[in-house]
Amino acid sequence: MAPTPQYAWPLLCERAGTEVWVKHENHTATGAFKIRGGLVMLDSLKRAQPALAGVVSATRGNHGQSLAYAGRRHGVRTVIVVPLGNSRDKNAAMRAWGAELVEHGRDFDEAREHAASLAATQGLESIGPFHAELVAGVGSYALELFSAVADLDAVYVPIGCGSGICGLIAWRDALGLKTRIIGVVSENADCYALSFEAGKPVETKSANTFADGMAVRVPVPEALAMIRAGAERIIRVSDQEVKAAVRHYYTDTHNLIEGAGAAPLAALLKDAPKKGKRFAVIASGGNIDRAAYIAALSG
Repeated sequence: MAPTPQYAWPLLCERAGTEVWVKHENHTATGAFKIRGGLVMLDSLKRAQPALAGVVSATRGNHGQSLAYAGRRHGVRTVIVVPLGNSRDKNAAMRAWGAELVEHGRDFDEAREHAASLAATQGLESIGPFHAELVAGVGSYALELFSAVADLDAVYVPIGCGSGICGLIAWRDALGLKTRIIGVVSENADCYALSFEAGKPVETKSANTFADGMAVRVPVPEALAMIRAGAERIIRVSDQEVKAAVRHYYTDTHNLIEGAGAAPLAALLKDAPKKGKRFAVIASGGNIDRAAYIAALSG
């Protein structure tokens, strides 16, 4: 895939009161950064298992699209489990890429449990939300960003299950940079913030948030360890702050950005004074349902 662009939009910089670069992962073939992980994951699996029967995974949408996209390229059956009431647009996109869609469970974590059971009963390779190959793949956006924009003081990145922020941390460290990595979660789905603060995995009872890409109740221990070792801190943002950021992306850049993708901008805007510094935000995707987008634009 071609590299995605990064722009410092003048109106957005004026709003933030500092130099802000947007890494546009909404400009990939599937509209989100996850495509990178799917391509690397499926390539690795096919090399190791040429007769691979198929894969199964759980998602709220972007991860599923990435696996379906890569599965089509490699001729691999792709079964994707989504929770009941999942985004209709994301469901339609996954089916269009060739995924066999299964709707099960009240949230992502229950869908993930069902995906594991399907792997056992149907002889499929189970792909969890966090894996070394997924991190290696999605981390490529970090290399692009750090290569294109020098001397970034900090990068704000959303946290779902953790592959994106861990890819950023890995490349920051590999390149020997001093850039601070700041994670962003929804205040209604803050298991990673709670776990970061407690120093151990902490589950939440629910994860009901407008930013469905961050709607996770159970942290991945491996991801948490990398985040605690390499991130400066984690900021919580409200649904209203995220919706405002969705509007700002439209008015200031005319880009369509989903809730999780807008969350880093929301965190940057509420953070401490930033005069005279250079920042980046990861616009992780643009896959948002029409009704949700209209509601956010209406304020």
